[in-house]
Order: sequence, then C-alpha cells, then structure tokens
Amino acid sequence: MSTGELLNIEPQELQFAFELKKQISCSLQLSNKTDEYVAFKVKTTNPKKYCVRPNTGVVLPRSTCDVIVTMQAQKEMPSDMQCKDKFLLQSVVASAGATTKDITPEMFNKESGHNVEECKLKVNYVDRPRPPSPVREGSEEGSSPRASVDNGNSNDTEFKAASRAFGERHEPQDNSEAKSLIARLTDEKNSAIQQNNRLQQELDHLRREANASRGGIAFIYVVIVGLIGIILGYLLKKT
Repeated sequence: MSTGELLNIEPQELQFAFELKKQISCSLQLSNKTDEYVAFKVKTTNPKKYCVRPNTGVVLPRSTCDVIVTMQAQKEMPSDMQCKDKFLLQSVVASAGATTKDITPEMFNKESGHNVEECKLKVNYVDRPRPPSPVREGSEEGSSPRASVDNGNSNDTEFKAASRAFGERHEPQDNSEAKSLIARLTDEKNSAIQQNNRLQQELDHLRREANASRGGIAFIYVVIVGLIGIILGYLLKKT
C-alpha cells in the first residue's frame, strides 16, 4: 500500500495476468484519509495501450474510489514477461462539494503553487493461475523431490489410465442394465405372441362351430325334404 497525506493507494504495483489477444483488467482502490474533498488524476507512459476508468475524479472525505485499468489485447508475447510501462497518480485537495466536472488541468500544476501528491505505479506481468494437477491416490508421505517431479511428468498418463479404469468399473453395471432391459422386452414380446396365438385359436374354434352349425341345419333340411318326398310318393301311389 502506498500511503500519502491525502490518499492511500492499493496496490502499488499493477499486475496483469497476461494472455494473448485478450483484454485484461486490474483495479486500484483509492482511500481518502482526510476530511477534505480530494481530486485525482491518473497518467500512463503508454496511453494507447491502457484504458483507465475513471482517469480523473473526486474522492469524498473518509471514503474510497475504485479505478479500473484495462490493458488492450496484445498480439505478441512480451520479452521475458517484462513491462516497462508506468503509471502516475496525482492527487490534490479540492473545494468542498467538488465533482469531476470541477477538475481542471491547472489543479495538478505544481508551478501554480498547488500541493500535488504523486505516486508512481509499476506494471508487472504475471502468469495465469493453472489448475492443480491430479494427485495419484495412495501416495506416500516423505517421497523424494525427484519422485515428485517424476509423478508430475506422468500425471497426464495416470489421469487417462484412471479415466479408463473408471469407465471399466462402470461398464459391467451398464451391461447388466442393458441385458435386464433386453430380457424384459423379450418376455413381453413372447407374452404378446402367445396371447395372439390363443386369440387365433379361439377364432378358429368359433369358425369351426359356425360351419358345423350351418352343416347340421342343411342336413336336417335335406332329411325333411326327403321325408316330404316319400310321403308325397306314397300318397300318389295310393291314389
């Protein structure tokens, strides 16, 4: 933390998690530790590379203000991840009730007799945080540093092997569920076929009974016609 008579500035070094072709932002917190209105202004040695919002403003008495610094997307990696860019934050006491509209460049002119505080801020590039590597189960405490390095180099292989083992452990369960489903569907199919056969047999039986009934009626009809013929013949002979 940078401490002046007017403002506390945190942090004093701007750190950007550098990544190609992507805008990156970090923030500054300005804390007014006085009972006065304090105006501030942020300058940089590379204004085309950075966007500062707000770059000027007023911090109310005993209050704070956040400043967002955004680095534009970069097309090339910096040499050795070093950055020579710098920022300058100037602060000065403003009149009571002052707002951003009341800030003028003349307020930060030391030659005009204004008591201007200045704080220089460095820029530092840092690597983006990486996710933790998977740790092999059952690792023993007190392993040598060399063994730890070897384990780190083989993390990817072990992770893939663990994934395969996990899949194999779950494969039998999946197969058993599939077999159970197939068996149930087969039973339902066989039951439907048997029911269909029974219905077909009942239908055939009804058809046979119907045919037999029609055949019996025809036979009786023939017998009756025959008897009538015999009777008529007998009567004709008698006459």
